[in-house]
Amino acid sequence: MPRMTAARAAVEILKLEGVTKAFGVPGAAINPFYAALKAGGGIDHTLARHVEGASHMAEGYTRSRAGNIGVCIGTSGPAGTDMITGLYSAIADSVPILCITGQAPVAKLHKEDFQAVDIASIAKPVTKAATTVLEAAQVPGVFQQAFHLMRSGRPGPVLIDLPIDVQLTEIEFDSETYQPLPVYKPVASRAQIEKAIGLLLASERPVIVAGGGIINADACELLVEFAELTGTPVIPTLMGWGVIADDHELNAGMVGLQTSHRYGNANFLESDLVLGIGNRWANRHTGDLAVYTKGRTFVHVDIEPTQLGKIFAPDLGIASDAKAALELFVEVAKELKAAGRLPDRSAWAASTQERKARLQRRTHFDDVPLKPQRVYEEMNRAFGPETRYVTTIGLSQIAGAQMLHVYRPRHWINCGQAGPLGWTIPAALGVATADPEGQVVALSGDYDFQFMLEELAVGAQHNIPYVHVLVNNSYLGLIRQAQRNLDINFQVNLEFENINSPELGVYGVDHVKVVEGLGCKAIRVTEPDRLLPAFEEAKKLAAEFRVPVVVEAILERVTNISMGAAGIDAINEWEDIATEPGHAPTSIRPFVAS
Repeated sequence: MPRMTAARAAVEILKLEGVTKAFGVPGAAINPFYAALKAGGGIDHTLARHVEGASHMAEGYTRSRAGNIGVCIGTSGPAGTDMITGLYSAIADSVPILCITGQAPVAKLHKEDFQAVDIASIAKPVTKAATTVLEAAQVPGVFQQAFHLMRSGRPGPVLIDLPIDVQLTEIEFDSETYQPLPVYKPVASRAQIEKAIGLLLASERPVIVAGGGIINADACELLVEFAELTGTPVIPTLMGWGVIADDHELNAGMVGLQTSHRYGNANFLESDLVLGIGNRWANRHTGDLAVYTKGRTFVHVDIEPTQLGKIFAPDLGIASDAKAALELFVEVAKELKAAGRLPDRSAWAASTQERKARLQRRTHFDDVPLKPQRVYEEMNRAFGPETRYVTTIGLSQIAGAQMLHVYRPRHWINCGQAGPLGWTIPAALGVATADPEGQVVALSGDYDFQFMLEELAVGAQHNIPYVHVLVNNSYLGLIRQAQRNLDINFQVNLEFENINSPELGVYGVDHVKVVEGLGCKAIRVTEPDRLLPAFEEAKKLAAEFRVPVVVEAILERVTNISMGAAGIDAINEWEDIATEPGHAPTSIRPFVAS
């Protein structure tokens, strides 16, 4: 049997499980693993500037393509604690990433050794498993189990903590006989699917709520096929955006208190049956449950049995992988269609598109400073259906979700539940690493951008090009808007007069200088007619120099983006709505007045 260090065995298993990329920061306690990484070859490593950044890069990498599993690596102590936010983000959105940390020697674990922390206990609540390996011979089994867990059931992250002496110990490991463990996923029964379709047939105005679980299962084509067979309009969740193209005749728009469309909420409120697949009824999607559920029958299909009934009790719950369920949904629907038993839903579907044309928000403004809506309008012009958008949280993300367009799965890559500021830059680098020739466009407000902007140097060093749209109002805009309910405007102002850049006025941080100082390119825009040329120039610069290119749009200080605090029937439209075609020139459907 071949002998090698446990660290080298771990590297060989990574390759056998399909890993080709890793992100991380070396350190003394993880150096033996890095030595094995170099000796083993076959895994490209991207050196992050912050270990949390490495974890978000791994997330972006995983989210970009079906089957990807991002790997992030750090040393002992604070490296692991820095990655906790990435692990939380990953488990919240069902994203498999593997976090590998170094650790003090086994004999020193309980002696307050330098940077010795019980990272496994810290990470357990935000992982599917977190293990400190105490015996070198267990390393192959722990890594094998990690990939099994990440891929089985509801996907999620795993942390493996390797004491330095465990990494260095020689063990017997035969890579030629290694094979991954079988993946477990629950599968719906034919009887369950027939009952669900029976409820669908009995309804008059059904909708499908399509969640991120459909994207995780790589089942978007099946979802569209089922929707087309039955004529059922589809409402993507924020995490499911892209399962069906925005311009598809059955896309009824998004629903919710924030990242939603006027027509999406209106269409949902007209429905009488909701078939949820791969979704979790997030509170900012549902709003007030009394409003959301009133008068509707619910069928819920999810890979995680404990999700069924967690938020409210469905009329029928089915524990199943989305792909397995949709294969049966399509099979049964085809049989019913052949037998002439599927009702004609064309009038109902057409009514959803009529609302799509009528209930729109205004995007066209010529104001200086810029109104954010105009930025998204010009983004729609500049960036086509092939664009992968990356963003996390804030008014920028909320407005982007209301006004941008997505046409393909994994082309809206959003940190949904956790929403940590700073996520966007490293996640975009992970996405661009996974799709080096694709069009990757990140979207940030100024505060999100400033949290981890040092990671732009990673893009410069490793030649990772993408375009980053930075909307700058020098404000914590989302928090300021939330503070209205408390009648305060406190500790949310970011403005100051920069003594080195007086031309900025009160906008403070000179992002152009900072970005250029990190080795990237930047363009500042202050007038609406310069947005589109700036985006076009950014694409050219990214292609030429192979680095991130930032387009900073200087916004008006205060804009209130449409959102509600209670039910989806009570959204506050703070800004103007569209009342004529010129108000929303890049909308999916041409505006039609009431």
